[in-house]
Amino acid sequence: MNQKTTDGLNYISKLSISRVWNMVKVFSSFCLSKWTKRPIQWGIPISLTVEPTTSCNLRCPECPSGLREFTRPTGMLQNEFFKSTVDQVYKQISYLIFYFQGEPYLNTAFLEMVKYASAKGVYTATSTNAHYLNDENARKTVESGLDRLIISIDGTTQQTYEQYRIGGDLKKVIEGTENIIQWKKKMNSKTPHVIFQFLVVKPNEHQVKDLEVLAQKLGVDEVRFKTAQMYDYVHGNALIPTIEKYSRYQQQSDGTYKIKNEMLHHCWRLWHSSVITWDGLVVPCCFDKDAKHQLGDLKSKTFRQVWSSSEYNSFRASVLRSRSEIDICKNCTEGTKVWA
Repeated sequence: MNQKTTDGLNYISKLSISRVWNMVKVFSSFCLSKWTKRPIQWGIPISLTVEPTTSCNLRCPECPSGLREFTRPTGMLQNEFFKSTVDQVYKQISYLIFYFQGEPYLNTAFLEMVKYASAKGVYTATSTNAHYLNDENARKTVESGLDRLIISIDGTTQQTYEQYRIGGDLKKVIEGTENIIQWKKKMNSKTPHVIFQFLVVKPNEHQVKDLEVLAQKLGVDEVRFKTAQMYDYVHGNALIPTIEKYSRYQQQSDGTYKIKNEMLHHCWRLWHSSVITWDGLVVPCCFDKDAKHQLGDLKSKTFRQVWSSSEYNSFRASVLRSRSEIDICKNCTEGTKVWA
């Protein structure tokens, strides 16, 4: 049995009757919404994203956290607030992502939160630049019950890696990966499922094959190649890869670029997932990085109140009407072809 299958079975093992029933309700309401062209929402999200922090130690050029360009405040998710939120939804949600913006391990309570959610039987995942996976943190990560650990590694040599991961140290990434894998072996643990995620840009596209070799050498469970979102792409961008399958953008006859995917007027994300910022704001999806589309505040309302609110349904209605009118949808390749 390969590691991807093992990870999938681990997720399935956490699907209680109430979580499966919630999935059925969410999927049914999405299909009905597409058909009627009006927002119908049954159940609560299948997947929930929480943001441990907006702080980051790196300065990646296409990331608002790295660029320090947020208009919203920087801060840390508080443990007690997190627990009270999870207590509201854990019986129905099946997937909890500890990442939106920032580096999760900068929040000292991060792994305590993971442990709390894991104890509730929720599948947990995070994404990290792996600079804080020292021996102690690696041990605590395995002990926390974290199910999936995505490690961002955008180069196999320091020279290439630092062209995008500005301020980063590839040696720390590799050492952190080794620490996690060693502790998994010491504890005879199948989790976390370790994924190397490679954001393909022009400076590193020549190292795609090298990454697969490195991952195999280290004992990483899976390798994923991800296309990069550019904020300024119409007239070209030095980061757009030349390998077409790894680019979200396509050059037109006049030399300008456009996003490849067709813009369909629905989005599965608005029905099956939601994002909570470190300070309790609920936003529609991970493309709203600066939390411009605030659909509710968990400091004054429960998650269910926000999820079924007129503000949320109004946003769903606008997606069904015309995604091209919504700023965060214009540069989005997610959800454009799902259930078309």
